[in-house]
Amino acid sequence: MMRRISAISLRLGLFGLVVVAPAHVWAQATATKAPDAATKVELRHDYFDSNGVKIHYATAGEGEPVVLIHGFSANLQMNWQSPKVIDELAEDYQVIAIDNRGHGRSDKPHEPEKYGLEMVEDIVRLLDHLKLDKAHVVGYSMGGFITSRLLATHADRLLSATLGGAGWSREGDSRMEFLKELAESLEAGKGITPLILRLVPEGQPKPSEEELQTMNQLVMALNDPLALAAVIRGMKGLTVTEQELRANKVPTLALIGALDPLKAGVDEMQKVMGKLDVVVIDDADHMSAFRSPVFVESLKAFLAEHSREPAAATAN
Repeated sequence: MMRRISAISLRLGLFGLVVVAPAHVWAQATATKAPDAATKVELRHDYFDSNGVKIHYATAGEGEPVVLIHGFSANLQMNWQSPKVIDELAEDYQVIAIDNRGHGRSDKPHEPEKYGLEMVEDIVRLLDHLKLDKAHVVGYSMGGFITSRLLATHADRLLSATLGGAGWSREGDSRMEFLKELAESLEAGKGITPLILRLVPEGQPKPSEEELQTMNQLVMALNDPLALAAVIRGMKGLTVTEQELRANKVPTLALIGALDPLKAGVDEMQKVMGKLDVVVIDDADHMSAFRSPVFVESLKAFLAEHSREPAAATAN
């Protein structure tokens, strides 16, 4: 099912898989002394051990569990707290937002083998840690790729899956060849320029050298570049096969901006994947879709439709 929905394109948000915003916005989003100031619900912060890696997560609200997985080089605050997604969902659900390994307040190993499938297993271990048999899982961008792999390996732990800003990641896809270039750029201390340029919508001007420099300075200042490079080198562990997509029986929603270059992967996935609904957000790209009201409205409607406790999920 394809629904095209109009939305205003907001210019703050994820550029590719990373938040690009004025310095004061970054400072607010990554503050550690008062991290919850922008959230109307109380976030409860905690950690757990995931195969030797310390993982940070935050919870809010009560009800059926919804796990939120952020994008590359972001964190739970940037992707979910700042755009008020946590606020919206916590009205009806127990929201569980994770800082992926290599990001935020979680540990940041430098070995590629510590990522890929280990990031998928982090979600399963988090559910085990919280003694939850199943949950709705929502991922954006890299988080969407993690969710896709979770569908293929641990479908029994999912009530539903939402793939935000993410399409089909498959082995041998020529569009993924730039990942090697991206990892090398990070390892050389040059930032994420290959990713930024790749995710500029078709027909729109590319950032100037000065803008690229500013973006990269922010990324390098707020992240561990070698950990991010290891994340990228481990991404091959998140690919899924056509057979796995066709076999899907978990209700799945893809939320994608009409201008997002990753929409091509959603279009391809839609041709073969079972149990998939697609919402295309008009006038939105990768950097604005998750901040659009349409994103959270569509997500809430989908979760309510596939909740085991519909009364609780739709109560005012």
